[in-house]
Amino acid sequence: MGTLYLVATPIGNLEDVSPRALRILQEVHMVACEDTRHTQILLRKYEIRAKHLTSYNEFNHKRQVGVLVGQLDRGWDVALVSDAGTPALSDPGEALVAAAVAAGHTVTPIPGANAAIAALVASGLPTREFTFLGFLSKKTGQRQRALATLLTEGRTIVVYESPYRTGDMLADLAAIAPDARVVVARELTKIHETFVRGTATELAARYASERPKGEVTVVIAPPLA
Repeated sequence: MGTLYLVATPIGNLEDVSPRALRILQEVHMVACEDTRHTQILLRKYEIRAKHLTSYNEFNHKRQVGVLVGQLDRGWDVALVSDAGTPALSDPGEALVAAAVAAGHTVTPIPGANAAIAALVASGLPTREFTFLGFLSKKTGQRQRALATLLTEGRTIVVYESPYRTGDMLADLAAIAPDARVVVARELTKIHETFVRGTATELAARYASERPKGEVTVVIAPPLA
């Protein structure tokens, strides 16, 4: 019986990877990658020898789950990685983990970088209780309803957002909670890492005409009483 390793990889800065993660990537029989070309950059940097690489992403995961569980059944150890951060969190790795557990295989997390946690702890907003949503709906009505419900619960909210929809999401937030406290974190751990802080109204106005570049994580807290 093989082991499925969930290996966190850097979210930008290639130095943000643990020695244990590198050892596992060296030792496993196969690495399942969101994009094999992207993963090869990390493997080459740390001189990890050629591996059996296979793609596992939102477009092929339904087919690949059976293939990868089959490799685990034959005794292969498999590392699952995403292009950035912790796999199986708001991505198709969830299905592979469930299938591996159901088949009786050991699933071992190799912790590391995560954009949601990095943005939260550096936001300056409350961290004791928070809700992570992944990506919100693309539809205004559904976005507003989800945000309104969560804001009434009083917890900090962390979401991932496309740079193309960040302005629209902030406009929806400003419409229902203009004084909500917001931090837009961009390009975390990279050269152009930025944190922009303000109220929902202030940031909605800023991003109405300015599209952020790169990966975006938004942290939201209810208005101060």
